[in-house]
Amino acid sequence: METKPARVRILDAAHELMLTVGLARATTKEIARAAGCSEAALYKYFANKEELFVRVLMERLPRLKPLLGSLVAEPGQGTVEGNLIEIARQAALFYEQSFPIAASLFAEKQLKRRHDEALRKLGSGPHAPIEDLDAYLRAERAAGRIRADADTFAAAALLLGACSQRAFAYEATESGERPPVDEFATRLARTLLNGLAPGPDDPALPRP
Repeated sequence: METKPARVRILDAAHELMLTVGLARATTKEIARAAGCSEAALYKYFANKEELFVRVLMERLPRLKPLLGSLVAEPGQGTVEGNLIEIARQAALFYEQSFPIAASLFAEKQLKRRHDEALRKLGSGPHAPIEDLDAYLRAERAAGRIRADADTFAAAALLLGACSQRAFAYEATESGERPPVDEFATRLARTLLNGLAPGPDDPALPRP
């Protein structure tokens, strides 16, 4: 049976441990042990646990960042409604899977401050998807597919904020279940688009 490359084993082990014990308690030593390699071998591929965390988010969770990156690089593809629905769907799944990993950090303020500082140095953090979505919406605004006066940053924050809330806000309900992701994404995107779509007096191009 073919053995997975060390980097893949490390990412798999990190993902599993971060899900089960949380980011705060998933040490590089434990990750290396679970991956069947030395801690020194882990550091050949990843500078620190924060970089490993970022790579887990990017390579093991729903691919929100690549989706946003492709839409920014090639604005005008698809429809704005279809794009927002897919963004909302991927974001809802991303936060659903990443929340259990990062939640433990909020119980240890000093550790969270160190973690946030490390993420800043890596050019990453929870603000990054909002900035990426804002960039996509600005590109659509420039292309005339959303209102010329649209507040793209506020729209990005609203959409992603709702998606992140879905990850933990529904456990206290009677059913304890999250809204189905496809229905949730569609309703969210269409509601947001009602405030973004060009109106009859808007100089923008036809409605998306």
